[in-house]
Amino acid sequence: MTDWPEIPAGSDFGPTNLPYGIFTAPGHGRSTPRVGVAIGEHVLDLSTLRGEPEFASATLNRFLAQGPARWSAVRDDLVELAYGPRHRDQVRPHLIPRAQVELRLPVEIGDYVDFYSSRHHAENVGRMFRPDADPLTPNWLHLPIGYHGRSGTIVVSGTDVRRPCGQRRGAAGPEFGPSIRLDVEAEVGFVVGTPSAPGEPVDVDSFREHVFGVVLLNDWSARDIQAWEYQPLGPFLGKSFATSISPWVVPLAALEAATVPAQAQDPTPLPYLWEKRSSALDLNLEVSWNETVVARPPFAAMYWTPGQQLAHLTVNGASLRTGDLYASGTVSGPRPDQRGSFLELTWNGAEPVTLADGSTRTFLADGDTVCIRASAPAVGGGRLGFGAVCGRIVPAPQL
Repeated sequence: MTDWPEIPAGSDFGPTNLPYGIFTAPGHGRSTPRVGVAIGEHVLDLSTLRGEPEFASATLNRFLAQGPARWSAVRDDLVELAYGPRHRDQVRPHLIPRAQVELRLPVEIGDYVDFYSSRHHAENVGRMFRPDADPLTPNWLHLPIGYHGRSGTIVVSGTDVRRPCGQRRGAAGPEFGPSIRLDVEAEVGFVVGTPSAPGEPVDVDSFREHVFGVVLLNDWSARDIQAWEYQPLGPFLGKSFATSISPWVVPLAALEAATVPAQAQDPTPLPYLWEKRSSALDLNLEVSWNETVVARPPFAAMYWTPGQQLAHLTVNGASLRTGDLYASGTVSGPRPDQRGSFLELTWNGAEPVTLADGSTRTFLADGDTVCIRASAPAVGGGRLGFGAVCGRIVPAPQL
């Protein structure tokens, strides 16, 4: 039996957050994956507390498919159960210290789409690689550019990332070997709950009817492989080897206080991208490289909104499935210390970063660890967090 959870000051998982995840805890008789909710330093086992089959599942998909009315009803019940003093005896047996659980990938991911929606990031990349031209391509201000990624290589935080091999541009032509320009992209991911019918576009104002919640995401990127292969069809092997996400899915309902006006858009986008209430999320990201904080990207500075991204990825009739994931693209701000990729942070390797141990980096070395964290204003005051998405680089395979 676990003591009632006191919420430490500054905890990511305060009383208005209540994020969902998948966990096991063999030491507590819970060796099969099931659904839990993070509360302070504890996890509330919903499979034993509520006894409903969707919470005795190895993924969140069965619950997410039930839609917004169900999400809201369960959240209301959890707020009352977890924080109503008269329910403490009922809840206490279902609490497990977070330090004693193993977290799993929270959803079975169907399709994965990654966008390119930070104007600051896009302009930085354009200035590096097209110094004599407009940094933005002609289409960038008219649509949220994106690509379909590989859902089978999405992994949960804490999973090692093996350095990928591939073709790179060499002095005398293409050469093959491990990537020597391995990078990160600090992003925010959106988890789809309610599916849509094939052939039926999702309206730009229907974002909250389909999207359940938010994770942090690291789009690991092999820049040398990417640079050789991406013309004319875009990212492929330079991106598809690994994408890491945080294990806790923060519901959109927990982010009401983080809703802020979106960035102004000029020119005005086409009508299917007009939003009645154009809003962004005020999330402050933090990127650490071997425990040295190197960047603090602001998500509120993104040019294209999550609602516009959802509308665009379905406007051709592509359907949504429960568990689909789409990512914001690299989050970068106007200042050098707000750049969400090491490509930008080191200006393509020309400006090395000095870490706390005195070592310098341009791109990732074997053994390096990167963690991305974020916080947002919480309902009722204070801030809530998302946990972290972390990964360690391990050497390339011997081929």
